[in-house]
Amino acid sequence: MTAGLLIITHNRIGDDLLQTASNLFDPIPLSTRTLAVSLNCNPDDLQKKAEQLYEELDTGDGVLILTDVFGSTPSNIASSLLTHDNAHMVSGLCLPMLIRIYNYASLDLEALAEKAISGGHDGIIHCTSPEGCHD
Repeated sequence: MTAGLLIITHNRIGDDLLQTASNLFDPIPLSTRTLAVSLNCNPDDLQKKAEQLYEELDTGDGVLILTDVFGSTPSNIASSLLTHDNAHMVSGLCLPMLIRIYNYASLDLEALAEKAISGGHDGIIHCTSPEGCHD
């Protein structure tokens, strides 16, 4: 078994990133669900939906929860799921993070969370010219 992946983001950011990743991975190597949080949503309804998605994804190895901005409504919903024993949350979702997770999908939950962080970190590159890129 492997961990599940729950992506909770503003609007459809998570859906768009998942769609892009699915162009690179066929099939997606982890059970993944997304939850879009819009400005006019009902947080209580979304909280219930997040719980439902978590339960669907947790097959015994836990769930890695990704969110875009720490401290925001999506992050707060994600944080509330950390009451489960096998839940880890990483914020700052970006495509390099998602790609790293899928490349290492067989890792346990703790290691998968670390790969998510390293993917996000390593995906940040500063360029001042075509030849002058550095991390």
